[in-house]
Order: sequence, then structure tokens, then C-alpha cells
Amino acid sequence: IGHFNVFNVADLMLDYRNRPPMTFNRREFYKISLIQGCSRIEYADQGLEVAGSALWFASHRVPYRWLPHDQAQVGYFCVFTDEFLRPANGGLVLHELPVFQPGNCPVVPVTDAQFEAISLLFEKMTQEIKSGYAYKYDLLRAYLLELIHAGQKLQPVPVLVPAHSASARLAGLFAELLERQFPLEAPQQQLRLRTAADYAGQLAVHVNHLNRVLKEATGFTTTALIGARVTQEAKLLLKQTSWTVSEIAESLGFADVAHFCNFFKRQTGLVPGSFRE
Repeated sequence: IGHFNVFNVADLMLDYRNRPPMTFNRREFYKISLIQGCSRIEYADQGLEVAGSALWFASHRVPYRWLPHDQAQVGYFCVFTDEFLRPANGGLVLHELPVFQPGNCPVVPVTDAQFEAISLLFEKMTQEIKSGYAYKYDLLRAYLLELIHAGQKLQPVPVLVPAHSASARLAGLFAELLERQFPLEAPQQQLRLRTAADYAGQLAVHVNHLNRVLKEATGFTTTALIGARVTQEAKLLLKQTSWTVSEIAESLGFADVAHFCNFFKRQTGLVPGSFRE
């Protein structure tokens, strides 16, 4: 039935000073946190200071960590797998929801009233998971879906742009294919697609056509979009793992360390070793 659990932040803060800082997490779990206090949330290669109440959505697709500034933290969080929701999600695909999209800000500020309302959902989860009710997991799925939809309703309303043309579909397929190459979990894992020609071949279009479509849709060439995403992953691996520069270079598809270093310096202005320090 998958995995689900819910925790009280205040309970975890009791021995906070004796714990090492949270490492960046890429485990196969989704996580929703309701937090109140002063802290810092780091995700991908970005960081966000929280000085109040916020609802935070995290998934294994984007590494993250939470760094409380003090012990005065309250709230709740729950962790769950995709499999846990499948019996009740009605076709809903978690990684396609706006709150779990890698490019979106995963932290949503909430008012005091919203904090209290969402706290009630977490309190219901906390009580139910301890109960002996035969159908408690069905009820927990219902509470979890309500929580996810509550978070989505708090997000800014996106500007809807018609996207029914063949070009728009192709641009969307490219973006999805690019994102599926990541994250890299181990040095032995290598990018399957590395060049514009690789992506064009996978999408069954000519590389010039793909380049023209992406340039019109995004303002960037295929190679530039691939390079930007590879650079983002390189930054994450340099900052968040102990992999050697050689292992990172090989995993990202570079022929040797020199080619990777030259690429990284063109993209960031720094060599990998300097960026890691």
C-alpha cells in the first residue's frame, strides 16, 4: 500500500542541538511540511529564508534540506510514496502537479488563519494513523489529497496560454524528456541523452526543426537548454555530494575532466573546484 507517516515538528526539535545539519535528501518520498518559525529552505541550487508560516512541498526529483535557525519551530510534516496515493488518486499523477514541479518555488507563505486550518488536517492525520479503524488508510489518503489541493489553491494562478499547436507539444515533450534524465543518483549512472541530435532522434524530428521550435518557444537553442540543465545538475553534485570532479564529469557525459572544466567555467565563470569551496 506504499508508505505514509506524519510528524510533529516540535517533537523533533527537542534534541535539535544534538543533531547534525540535515543533508540534502533525494530519497523516493514526497514530503509536505507546514512550518512556523525562522529557518532556511534549500532546494536544488537555491535557498529561501522563512520568517513566519509556510507550506512546503518537496519530492525526490529535487534535492532539499531544512535548516532551522533556532529551536522555536512548530508545525507538522508528512512523508509518503506515490504508491500510497494510487488507490485513491483517480488518475492524479503526483509529479505532474504544479506544487511538485521542479521549476516552481516549492514554498508557499500562509496566513495565521491558513496555518490553523492546515494544522487541523495534520492533526486529523496524527490521530487517525494511531487509530485501530479498519479503513484508516483510506481516510488518510483523503486527508492527504485535501492537503495537496489546499496547497495548490494557495499557489499563484498561472497565466494560461493556449498550447495546442504541434510546436508547443514538441517543446513540452523536449522539456519532459530533458527533466527525466535527472537527478543522477550515483557516479555509475550516466546521462542517456547528451546532445541536441540525441534529443531530436528520441523525439523523431530533425535537429534543425527541434532547434527552431525551441528557439521560438523559449528564446534559447536546444544546446543552450541542455547546457543550462547539465550545469544545474553539476552545481548540485559539486555542492551536495562527495563525488570527485572526474566522477561528475563522466556521469554528465563529458569525454574527460578538462572538457567538463572548460564547459563549467563558460557557464558559471568558475572552475568546478572553486565553485565547490
